[in-house]
Amino acid sequence: MTEHQGNGFTDRSATPKERPTLKTIAFMTGLGITTVSRALKDAPDIGAETKERVRMVARQLGYQPNRAGVRLRTGKTNVIALVLGIDEEILGFSNQMVVGISEVLSGTPYHIVVTPHAHTKDPMLPVRYILETGSADGVIISRTEPDDARVQLLMEQNMPFATHGRTNTREAHPYHDFDNEAFAYTAVERLVNKGRRRIALLPPPSKLTYYEHTFTGFMRGLKAFGADEVPLHINIDAPLDQIRARVQDLMSGPDAPDGIISSSGSSAIAANAGIEAAGLRIGRDLDLVAKQSTPILKWIRPEIITVHEDVRQAGRELAKAVIARIDGVEPQLLQSISEPRWD
Repeated sequence: MTEHQGNGFTDRSATPKERPTLKTIAFMTGLGITTVSRALKDAPDIGAETKERVRMVARQLGYQPNRAGVRLRTGKTNVIALVLGIDEEILGFSNQMVVGISEVLSGTPYHIVVTPHAHTKDPMLPVRYILETGSADGVIISRTEPDDARVQLLMEQNMPFATHGRTNTREAHPYHDFDNEAFAYTAVERLVNKGRRRIALLPPPSKLTYYEHTFTGFMRGLKAFGADEVPLHINIDAPLDQIRARVQDLMSGPDAPDGIISSSGSSAIAANAGIEAAGLRIGRDLDLVAKQSTPILKWIRPEIITVHEDVRQAGRELAKAVIARIDGVEPQLLQSISEPRWD
């Protein structure tokens, strides 16, 4: 009931607030509806000043495009699906990736929808879901394998996509990657420069492409700088308490390494705990090199040698690549690799 019985007055508190539309923005800006629509789509023939005025009014009004209507008119969802592991690197990896993607999408009609999955489950499930439901215009996937079935399926279905990591697929596809080979090679060099000669690698899982790159760089470094490998027999996907226990056992035995290289920040924390549980200390008894996406390891143990992987920048590059692929840009033009940045 929107009127009080007996007095004829309308109860404004019960009147639903009208959803702002393109027509509302056009009225507020004095522009035509077509101009407003094209400004919000970042059309090249609309001036920057006009675009900014339209976007400011849209933000103030809380305007959101009617996705159902857009899909009916154009067949597009204006959604980019990010398939992201719920058990990714705990020290900010997922958050930094989402932030980077969102920074690029904020100036476009597209929105990010995170499709979570566990790396212990079938990695094809989220991709099949997106394809079967038609719930996205483009897809971003991570944790790539050399022969990645998800990549093959996305290609077969002509779905625009970009990968965080490379594959060995013969047909080119968009990707952004971190140079893990250069990271591992330089990590060995830095340890040898500190007088370390017996080095253990805490690598990614062997099924992933970046394991190949990391291990290749590690072995090249050992050969180039005259160091020896000490097998660790565990990878960064193992539970942190297992990494801690394995490192403690190794450091307590006769074959303890004097240098360790970790492929992630969280596993470096677990390794440090194992080292200290064995009664040893980084910077004195051995040295540890670790890759990280947020600058937290120096707070825990300043002696750790760290290299920064800019996952936020990776998110930006992936978002730009998948949008460009939607627009028809050739995939070989949408491939990039970032270099290690030593702290």
